[in-house]
Amino acid sequence: MANLADFDDRMRIIQELVPGKQITLAHVIANPDKILYRKLGLDPNLDERSSIGIVTMSPSETAIIAADIAMKASGAEIGFVDRFSGTLIMTGTVSEVEASLRALCDYAENTLNFTVCPITRT
Repeated sequence: MANLADFDDRMRIIQELVPGKQITLAHVIANPDKILYRKLGLDPNLDERSSIGIVTMSPSETAIIAADIAMKASGAEIGFVDRFSGTLIMTGTVSEVEASLRALCDYAENTLNFTVCPITRT
């Protein structure tokens, strides 16, 4: 029987994404520290902005639809949208960001027949 150490130089890890129709993360960060805004490339000086929302989804192009729904649902603003990774980041008051997340999750679940995770908050 071969020893695992004999295979260390040939060991490799294969990662793959199997796209499904899903929202895998929908989270509200209430009252984040300004350093988090800076690290995400967002403007930390927006006094009325008191929360950050982050959503990840698959297929990744759905981020475009989600951004549109999020903006129309409340006064939240888009901080970042990536159609290649399926990431959406928005800023606004806690209630604006929560309303945007709820609207895009409801649309994804009820219209697009996505599997949707619960919205979480810290």
